[in-house]
Amino acid sequence: MTASLAERLAAWTDQFEPDGADRALAERALLDTVAVTVAARGHRMAELTSGLGEPLRLGAIGHVLDFDDLHLESTAHISVVCVPAALSAGGGADAYLAGAGVMARLGMVLGWQHYAAGWHLTCTTGAIGAAVAAAVSCGLGPDQIATAIALAVPASGGVQRAFGSDGKSLQVGFAIEAGLRAAALAGRGATADPAALDDWVRLMGGDPDLAGLGLAPGGPGLAPGGPAVPGGLAIKMYPACYALQRPIACVAGLRAAGLAAADVARIVVRTPEATVAPLIHHRPLTGLQGKFSMEYGVAAALLDVHAGFGSFTDEAVARPPAQDLLRLVSVELTPGGGGLLDGQFDVDVTATDGRRWHAALRHPPGSPARPPDEAEFAAKLGDCLRGSGIDPGSIGWHNAAGLLRAALAGDRGRLPGALHGDEVAHARSA
Repeated sequence: MTASLAERLAAWTDQFEPDGADRALAERALLDTVAVTVAARGHRMAELTSGLGEPLRLGAIGHVLDFDDLHLESTAHISVVCVPAALSAGGGADAYLAGAGVMARLGMVLGWQHYAAGWHLTCTTGAIGAAVAAAVSCGLGPDQIATAIALAVPASGGVQRAFGSDGKSLQVGFAIEAGLRAAALAGRGATADPAALDDWVRLMGGDPDLAGLGLAPGGPGLAPGGPAVPGGLAIKMYPACYALQRPIACVAGLRAAGLAAADVARIVVRTPEATVAPLIHHRPLTGLQGKFSMEYGVAAALLDVHAGFGSFTDEAVARPPAQDLLRLVSVELTPGGGGLLDGQFDVDVTATDGRRWHAALRHPPGSPARPPDEAEFAAKLGDCLRGSGIDPGSIGWHNAAGLLRAALAGDRGRLPGALHGDEVAHARSA
């Protein structure tokens, strides 16, 4: 009989041997995830989840700023799921890579059509990725890992309608919690039919046979020796939806070239329709909604020296200059596409004096095609960890759980996101 998808994924985790590139990816994912979680220690999400389970809290708080990394091929935020799952189960880099590899591959099986239909792929694949990371952390064998995957299937949900609300990051926390529960039950001897995953994939519109994706049994996607995470991970340079990374970077280039927000009469952006799938808020009123608004992302890139934490507060989104400017933005979509970075992003600006400005961008900073250099990544970590007392060089798999626990239990009075002290100059209006 042909092995089920869950069994094949479990076998991959058993056979996989990470190389130096995989371990470097795991270390960077750990640093990025810890940093963005610590950055949100003062967010209301920390209060909302107070008293709930630690895995749920780590996922929800780690995702609420939308500053965590992304796997473009699956459109899933892999590390904010698999880092907390591994840490919560006492695992390290190997457990993270196992969960991340399964989560990435499952997302690739489901394909862009799954995301385009409105599913939040971080959650639909996240419960299963968390189950694998936890199972490997606990030393479970392939049969038990396949069982854990099957037991995580009932919790594999989450929709994009939650974007711009507390529900988006909370459902990430729910997925992690469910995955840990599934692994614990498998470790205690619970049974489940691994073929449940095949049925679920079909119901979700995917193909568990994987023939068209290079992931068939024996193919490169499941064969030992390939990368843990096919395609690598994109590191965000702006604390907003990945669909805004390219628009913000492109428009920020015009600002740097001398375009002033006060001189703008009209802005037209052109991009493939697939690239705006998660940008569902056209007249945002809150910071969370602003993270999923093309119109506001463009406005923030023109108004602020850097579209950072201070650009995505409720107060920043409600600024009269921002609300006026976002109403000058028109979005023209070309049909089709199959990913958030399809085609290129173009922007044309007409100034009040008749001058015209144009810019275009294919790969935003932080994407696998333009990975951050050491200085850029260090700057992001520094911004996130400012005021926490945590030295990025001290973070490791052996102590990350304790550092996060201490940070979230400490002073929540200062949120990177409000305009404080030296940040005022960093994110002031033009």
